Amino acid sequence: MLTLILIGLLGGLITAVSPCILPVLPVVFLAGGPGAETPPAGKPTANAPPGTAPPGPAPTSGPAESGSTNAAGDTLTAPAPAKASHVRNRRPYAVVTGLVISFSFFTLLGVTLLSALGLPQDILRYVGLGLLVLIGLGLIFPPVERLLEKPFARIPQRQVNKEGSAFVLGLGLGLLYVPCAGPVLAAITVAGARGEISGDIVALTVSFAVGTAIPLLVFALAGRRVAERVAAFRTRARKLRIAAGLLMVVLAFALAFNVTDTIQRALPDYTSAAQKKIEDSDTARQQLSGLYNNSNKELSRCEDSADELRTCGKAPAIDGIAKWLNTPGGAPVDLASQRGKVVLIDFWTYSCINCQRSLPHIEAWNDAYKAYGLEVIGVHSPEFPFEKKAGNVADQAKKLGVTYPVALDNDLTTWDNYRNRYWPAKYLIDAEGTVRYFKFGEGDYDQTEDLIRDLLKQADPQVQLPPKTGQKADDLTADRTPETYLSNLRIRGYVGTPLVDDKAASYRFPAEIPLNSLSLDGTWTAGYDHFTAGEDAKLAFTYRAKNVNLVMAGEGPVTVLVDGKVTKTVQVHGTPSLYSLVDGDTPAKAKLELRVAPGVQGFAFTFG
Repeated sequence: MLTLILIGLLGGLITAVSPCILPVLPVVFLAGGPGAETPPAGKPTANAPPGTAPPGPAPTSGPAESGSTNAAGDTLTAPAPAKASHVRNRRPYAVVTGLVISFSFFTLLGVTLLSALGLPQDILRYVGLGLLVLIGLGLIFPPVERLLEKPFARIPQRQVNKEGSAFVLGLGLGLLYVPCAGPVLAAITVAGARGEISGDIVALTVSFAVGTAIPLLVFALAGRRVAERVAAFRTRARKLRIAAGLLMVVLAFALAFNVTDTIQRALPDYTSAAQKKIEDSDTARQQLSGLYNNSNKELSRCEDSADELRTCGKAPAIDGIAKWLNTPGGAPVDLASQRGKVVLIDFWTYSCINCQRSLPHIEAWNDAYKAYGLEVIGVHSPEFPFEKKAGNVADQAKKLGVTYPVALDNDLTTWDNYRNRYWPAKYLIDAEGTVRYFKFGEGDYDQTEDLIRDLLKQADPQVQLPPKTGQKADDLTADRTPETYLSNLRIRGYVGTPLVDDKAASYRFPAEIPLNSLSLDGTWTAGYDHFTAGEDAKLAFTYRAKNVNLVMAGEGPVTVLVDGKVTKTVQVHGTPSLYSLVDGDTPAKAKLELRVAPGVQGFAFTFG
């Protein structure tokens, strides 16, 4: 566990100094400054009656000025401002404490709680943005800050200055910076999403949160020191608080509309080398893979697309399956019962064009070698919610010519058992139940078939195999346009009017749409899973590929224009399915425009 804690701590340190954290650093710096406002000389503080001095060495809301008097007329002499402020101001610690608690709790239990309450999974981000706005308004309007401090009023405090709003700010920041990490955070979030909370996961989570908090605490303490030492922070405290509040509100809106992404993309990824060395090292992979399932630790010993058979450990179980297709009576296929056979497991999902291109090769292998001891099992691990419906999968599998057994891995249990993160992905298992090879993505079909044949010969040295299938990989264009999701959080290459989340809004095309970029025109509703067309809805996409496909659902026509010329009209009907928009002979750069009927939903573009 000590190794795991060290990996988490170092991963958190890397995250805290990575480009993704830069937008919130000004907020952390200013949060370390003075807490409550200092009242003018002779004015009562918020916590003391007029004409009285609070107990203790310092006044409630700030240092008393020399010459101020109490009710008896005695002169009150306060300690030096810097010293008093240093003793009283715990805001940096409150911010970081809130951040650690927020990250640890919601990363581990957030998905479970939100699912139980029926709330959308992205609500935590909006809660964080809301808290940031509230804290900003509290700095601008003192009554708002007093309202935020009120829940903490009953907590006994030795120091008279309250840090409740700083703690709330930390809670919000913990929600906002969570996506900024690498393999360590991926291990934590997957375990949290699966409800697999163990002592190792808790240790990794807390150590990661502490590692992230250390640089931020240093930054906040630097802000506090500047506030104590620089006279302008004391003499212009009110103006500086208003400026800090405005900054927080502006930052919240910038994060909400992904304005900060442009800044982050412009910065070099100066932590990538350190992250690879620490989080993606052999030791880290062994430790993190063990957090998923003890049966799959040895998978990290092998590498993708090796040119020879290797020993990658015992094949993890196929479990957590919602339903089986293409088996007698829907009976499950027990992997342990396949001893003596060579098993090919293919992870796929039906709307993925990359998966669809690989299916003919797999089906050909199934036809050619099933009689010689090959068992093909398709594990359908959904990418979209609609791909969890058994009827949809069965219909699409039939259309795509899939005849071998298919397991519906709707909860991604088997996906995690194999530590898989790719569509498609192929795992070869020998007759003894050992994983010998895996291939992520398309391609290497000829090599994969050779290794299938080698395993079949190892299982039965006397076998007389038929000729190779002769299937060749499709010519893949190296610079073709990548798969693009119509999702308000996962979309890439979007240009034009800023997206409005989950509300119908009016959009306009920009003057130019660069290569691999898309834009909207007319009325659209941009959601997490799909975009829904409204009145006069249009979509334009500048791409480079031979073929363009789009997963759509609903009812109505979609007119397709390529470089301004109408080429076809697609009739969308029913549940989400993949529709061909462009089917060319050679790769080409072109501008696609879609004129979409109201109510039609678009999910993801794929290119071939």
